[in-house]
Amino acid sequence: METEVRRLFEGIRIVDFSWAWAGPLATRVFSDYGAEVIRIESNTRLDHLRVFGLCKDGVRGVNRVGSFNQDNTGKLSIVLNFNHPRGAELVKRIIALSDIVVENFSSGSVLEEAGLGYEELKKIKPDIIMLSSSVHGRTGPYAGHPSFGIQVTALSGFNQITGWQDRNPEKLDSYTDFIAPSFNCVALLAALDYRRRTGKGQYIDMSQCENAIQFMSPLSLDYEVNHRIADRMGNRSSGAAPHGAYRCHGKDRWCAIAVFTSREWRAFCGAIGNPAWTRERRFSTLRSRKENEDELDKLVEEWTVGFEPEQVMSVMQAAGVAAGVLRNAQEIWDRDPQLIHVEFVHTLEHPELGEYRASRTPFRLSETLSQLKRAPLLGEHNEYVLKQVLGMPDDEIADLAADGVLD
Repeated sequence: METEVRRLFEGIRIVDFSWAWAGPLATRVFSDYGAEVIRIESNTRLDHLRVFGLCKDGVRGVNRVGSFNQDNTGKLSIVLNFNHPRGAELVKRIIALSDIVVENFSSGSVLEEAGLGYEELKKIKPDIIMLSSSVHGRTGPYAGHPSFGIQVTALSGFNQITGWQDRNPEKLDSYTDFIAPSFNCVALLAALDYRRRTGKGQYIDMSQCENAIQFMSPLSLDYEVNHRIADRMGNRSSGAAPHGAYRCHGKDRWCAIAVFTSREWRAFCGAIGNPAWTRERRFSTLRSRKENEDELDKLVEEWTVGFEPEQVMSVMQAAGVAAGVLRNAQEIWDRDPQLIHVEFVHTLEHPELGEYRASRTPFRLSETLSQLKRAPLLGEHNEYVLKQVLGMPDDEIADLAADGVLD
């Protein structure tokens, strides 16, 4: 008989006001590992991931957007108007029975206006942990700026270095929304450990922009020391050549190759059969290869175009040269042998979508399990939260509905 394994965050309850990705991807880690994550939603202010994005079969609906269902697995959803005085009081009752509150609104908006800021919440739950993952943090001249990830990628410098040198910067959409969740998870874990040791909660003021700038550290250091300002260079690297995505045999098939050291250059040359051009003086050192990089890239591609990208990758990796196939969504989800081996993709049942697939968190813990459950329908768990969590009788719930609180 198998011994039941307790999931890591069983017994932890999180009240989740966050939307888009910066907050929800962090709380998803907790829900997949056993926490009860209650999304506080509203019919009058929908998470834009319930509204925008691709829907199965092209049929739109608040429960049908693919990205929402991918990024909110295992959570519960309650619909209420927390700007209504009774709605705010109802939220406080839920928080009084919870461990963590997460939000990612701009400073001075929404929760503060509803009387649900940290200073108020710790009066009803002194050991509450609250995470605010806003764009610029809660203080400073930019604190009140409402923004989405597309603005944060620009403000943190990513757009300036992305694209081709002779063209405008590329739009990166919400790239930084996928950086912030990792910082948010680690901060919440540290806060839970601190509470376990001291019995005290805390407020975590997390800036998405500052999170993102951490990923710019080498370029920031280069500016600090050498006063060089990083700019766009396409797929190239200042410390490697060849370095890029090279066309291979087939329609729109490519393989990325990166050669950094002299040893790797010799290995690369051997892997492609040591053609005469590899022995030319203009390619003998990294500096000379960088000076003649346009011609180098053409010569590399003359070789790669004769092979499938998987062949190029195998040959290069066998020689000790970094290389990887540029894969599309179908190849990743349906044919990647590594992801199939680790059961990265799971099929879930959804009341409106039928079967849909969601990915697991990209890490495994040896002594506790993650479990994927489908994302919630909008307001699906009102009855559970109100009756079982709060113990409210039917007549009180009916009165709240009649008063517009459950909206």
